[in-house]
Amino acid sequence: MLMTAMTPAEGRTAAPADSAFVRACRGLPVDRTPVWFMRQAGRSLPEYRALREGVAMLDACSRPDMITEITLQPVRRHGVDAAVFFSDIVVPLHAIGLGVEIVPGTGPVIEKPITGEADLDRLRDLAPEDVWYVTEAVRTLVAELGATPLIGFAGAPFTVASYLIEGGPSRTYTKTKALMYGRPELWHALCARLAAITLSFLRVQIAAGASAIQLFDSWAGALSARDYERFVAPHSRAVFAGLSDVDIPKIHFGVGTSHLLEAIGEVGADVVGVDWRTPLDAAAARVGDRSVQGNLDPTVLFAPVEVLDAEIRRILAEGKAARGHVFNLGHGVMPDTDPDALTRTVALVHEYSS
Repeated sequence: MLMTAMTPAEGRTAAPADSAFVRACRGLPVDRTPVWFMRQAGRSLPEYRALREGVAMLDACSRPDMITEITLQPVRRHGVDAAVFFSDIVVPLHAIGLGVEIVPGTGPVIEKPITGEADLDRLRDLAPEDVWYVTEAVRTLVAELGATPLIGFAGAPFTVASYLIEGGPSRTYTKTKALMYGRPELWHALCARLAAITLSFLRVQIAAGASAIQLFDSWAGALSARDYERFVAPHSRAVFAGLSDVDIPKIHFGVGTSHLLEAIGEVGADVVGVDWRTPLDAAAARVGDRSVQGNLDPTVLFAPVEVLDAEIRRILAEGKAARGHVFNLGHGVMPDTDPDALTRTVALVHEYSS
């Protein structure tokens, strides 16, 4: 059974645009550093696992009631400063009829991988009615969250393309790179279509009331800086350019991208997510006049309290070098994380930064 939603009047008097999260994204003064966690909606929460029991991931992502409940769970439990919309980067592909399944313990698996030009015809445009459940869930969430911002999200063209070409997750991206190097015209045509689908998916969330968006290019770190500039940046830039008329914060994040920070900072986002490998003060010096997000190593949540305490203090101190700082992990919450460690992290970030 789904739990009851939050009451909009629960101490919320301001608007999301005045929240610490949105202000930090914009580089404006805040009374405390805002904090949220990637993959906070689900994974480590027992209430999430109970709700998802017997329900496939893509089914959960297409039920407005379930989307709403899962998105709200970490806000209730942890007191985070922003909610992140519960979905998956392959939801738009599923919505346009592409054969995709999220296999537990594996990830997205593509029924017929992209191998040639003829396959591009399967990637039709995404219409709002294709994801009606997203519109309904976002509208409900905005009403329930009150002053707490809702972050919409989508997968960036490169990362989504890698799944489509490999047929599923990969450690080497051999097929992806082979197509990228050997058939650049097909590569750019594929990414252009994915950029259009991604843009449509984000605009649906924004139209329904999302206060910010994050574009995940989770696997872009597998590329050299030269290849990123040539094969990836134009398509991520097209997504952000398509949102230039929307006055909300835009975040861009990738894993293992320390060598790409300058390039990522130039594709159009207001905030650059930084994983745990690069200190935030060093990252701030490389991303231009942009805020930063991050960057606690997710494994520190398994360490003794005194270690977690010291790491939070360090990251907050380093974050002061940036135009604005949103505290987060350097990647997503790991499934076996103790939820109490996340709650404790929120409390400590708020305490030390106030």
